[in-house]
Amino acid sequence: MDLCNINVIKDLLQRHGFKFSKSLGQNFLTAQWVPERIAAESFVDKDSCVLEIGPGIGCLTKELSKVAGKVCAVELDKRLPNVLKESLAECENVSVISGDIMKTDIERLIEEEFSGLTPRVCANLPYNITTPVLTKLIESARFESITVMIQREVARRICAKPGTGDYGAFTVFVNYYTKPSLLFDVSPGCFIPQPKVVSTVIRLEKRPAPAIKVSDEKLFFRTVRGAFAQRRKTLINSLASAFSEIPKESLTWAMEEAGLDLKIRGEALSLSDFAILSDKIGGIIHEA
Repeated sequence: MDLCNINVIKDLLQRHGFKFSKSLGQNFLTAQWVPERIAAESFVDKDSCVLEIGPGIGCLTKELSKVAGKVCAVELDKRLPNVLKESLAECENVSVISGDIMKTDIERLIEEEFSGLTPRVCANLPYNITTPVLTKLIESARFESITVMIQREVARRICAKPGTGDYGAFTVFVNYYTKPSLLFDVSPGCFIPQPKVVSTVIRLEKRPAPAIKVSDEKLFFRTVRGAFAQRRKTLINSLASAFSEIPKESLTWAMEEAGLDLKIRGEALSLSDFAILSDKIGGIIHEA
C-alpha cells in the first residue's frame, strides 16, 4: 500500500470514516521522498527501537520498520489504530500504542517495548506540542537521537547562534543536552491538508555529558530563563527581576566577575557565559 499516494490516502480514510482534526494538528505526508529521507538520516538501524509519536496512517512508520529492529508508535487519536492495523499489516516489527505521549511513562515504555535495543525517536510532530514533547524526551535522557519534523521557525530557534533574534532559553536547553543539526526543509505541498508554514527535519544527538559543566544545573537554567524573560531589557535588569531576593549590586558584581559588560543583553551570552554567570550567582546565594 502506497501510504503517500493521495488517492490511496483518501480511499483508506474514507473506508474508516476518518476526518482530519485541526486540534490534533494532523497533516499526512504525500511525498514519498520525505519519510524515506527521514528514516535514512535518523541513525536508525537494526539495533534500534524507534519511538514514533503520532504515526498518522503510518507512512513514516513503514519506512522506519524497514531499517529498525522495532518501531513503537504512540498515537493519541483513538480513530487511527484501526487504520494502522490495515496500513501496516505487513510490518511485523511495529507496535502501535493508543495514548498521549505527554502522559506516557517513558522509562516504563522503554522497559516494556524496547527489548534491549538502542532507544531513538523519529516523528512528524504536531506543531502545537513540539516544545513540551522535545523537552520531555530530552529530559528523560534515554534516547540516543531524536529526529523530528517540526515547524521551520522552531527548528531555527533550536539551532540559533548567540546574538541572533532566534536565540533563546529553549536554544540553550536543547544545546546543553544535545547536538542539533538542521537536515532539510519540507514544503506545505508535501502534505494533506497543507499546513500554512514550511516544516524542517532536525536531528538531536544526545551528548555523552552536558555541553558545559555547571555547579548547579537548576540554578543554571533559572539564570537562562531569567535572562530571556524580558528580552528588551539589559541582562542586569532581567536578572534583577528573576532574582529579586539578591541585591542588584550583588548581581552587578556577579556579571563583572563573569567578565560581562553591564550593558549586554541575555541573547548575547553563550552557554559558557551562562555557566560562569550562574556559578557566580550561586556563590552569592550560598553566602547569604
